[in-house]
Amino acid sequence: PAPSDGVFPDDFYSTTNLETLVRLDKEWLRVRQPEMDCGLVVTVDSGATVVRTVPVSDVKAGDAVVCGAHGVRVELPPQAPRGEEDDFGFMSSSVSSEKPQALLVRQIAERMREVKAAGQKVLWVGGPAVVHTGAAPAMVRLVRAGYVDVLFAGNALATHDIESALFGTSLGVDLAKGSGVPHGHEHHIRAINTIRAAGSIGAAVASGVLTGGVMHAMVQAKKPFVLVGSVRDDGPLPDVYTDVIEGQRAMRAELPGVGFAIMVATMLHSIATGNILPASIPLVSVDINPATVTKLADRGSAQAMGIITDIGLFLEQLARELAPE
Repeated sequence: PAPSDGVFPDDFYSTTNLETLVRLDKEWLRVRQPEMDCGLVVTVDSGATVVRTVPVSDVKAGDAVVCGAHGVRVELPPQAPRGEEDDFGFMSSSVSSEKPQALLVRQIAERMREVKAAGQKVLWVGGPAVVHTGAAPAMVRLVRAGYVDVLFAGNALATHDIESALFGTSLGVDLAKGSGVPHGHEHHIRAINTIRAAGSIGAAVASGVLTGGVMHAMVQAKKPFVLVGSVRDDGPLPDVYTDVIEGQRAMRAELPGVGFAIMVATMLHSIATGNILPASIPLVSVDINPATVTKLADRGSAQAMGIITDIGLFLEQLARELAPE
């Protein structure tokens, strides 16, 4: 048993993100939602014994925690035979900067179609460069076409998306002309203030204050988004989780049913999401910086496949494949 709230027994089993089974009463039970760096808690759900991952911050005094490694089995992900094609056979290395861009986009689009056809969700993790590069309209098309089921981001993506919708700028730069505008440096904080006055992003959409952009499209499509902030945030927007533990819990709550994850132009949120994803969920990271993909893989998300490219061009190509105008 856990000795107190937020504390595991000393010899608790520390989890990986791989498929895991625990042997109880001569039966192998599959762990629900594998996640790295957690403990395993045995509970009863609807009369059945289940094993689930629990982060140390969420364990409660008296919870039955799996200790030691005996009776725990970890399954390695299947490896495709060399030379055999599969959905991600186009990646012979984890970071790709010299592969045919159009082919990569088409294959990612095909994977997304398969995931949706199987009734699963596509998870997006985005950074503010989605807006800075002028790719927000392409992402809006993807949201409206049903290919963005969940969005994880920080304060910045939502703020600059709303700034662009209200003022036509991102970080004060006119997105149509690519040049700064007078007093443009004020726009992002004025955008935050406008949404705070409305009460929330959803309320701003409902009242007609916010009429465009990615966040507007997510609200209209009734798709969930989780915004988790950092110590450097301005504002922040009223929808942003400022307690990171609460933010983690909100992110975990959206993972059931996810069959594919795509991370675009964000390092910290990509690593954070990778840390809570099971290794069985295919993951693609798209960034102009190879270090983003490398760090993601180095921190345990071995399934991460990388595409090194400009996010604006990538999203426009993906939108052409999945949501032609």
